Amino acid sequence: MPSHKVERIESDILKYLSNIIFLETDDELLKTITLTAVDVSKDLSYAKVYFTSISNMTHERLEKEVNEAAPFLRGKLAKVIEIRNIPELKFVYDESIEYASKIEKIITEIKED
Repeated sequence: MPSHKVERIESDILKYLSNIIFLETDDELLKTITLTAVDVSKDLSYAKVYFTSISNMTHERLEKEVNEAAPFLRGKLAKVIEIRNIPELKFVYDESIEYASKIEKIITEIKED
C-alpha cells in the first residue's frame, strides 16, 4: 500500500506532466496522448506513466515514440516539481479503457439477445 507521500508524488507527476505535454511541447504525437495514471516505485526512482491516445499508431510503436520523449519530459518535470530526485519515466499504453469498452459491448449484445 503506497504511503501518502508516494500518492502525493504520483498525483503531482500526473498533474505537472499533463500540463507540460499540453502547454510546453510542440510534438504533435505527444499532443494526442492523455495521461491516465502514475505508479511510482517505493524508492521514488521509477515512475510508470499510463496513457491513452487518439493516434492511429500501434500501441507498441506509440509507446516507443512517447518513451523517446521521456528524458525531455523528465527535464521539464524537474523544473516544476519539488522533490529531490526526479523518477525515471517509463510510459505504458493503458489498455483498460479499450478493455472496458469491449466488455460493455459484449454486455449490450447479451442484453439484446
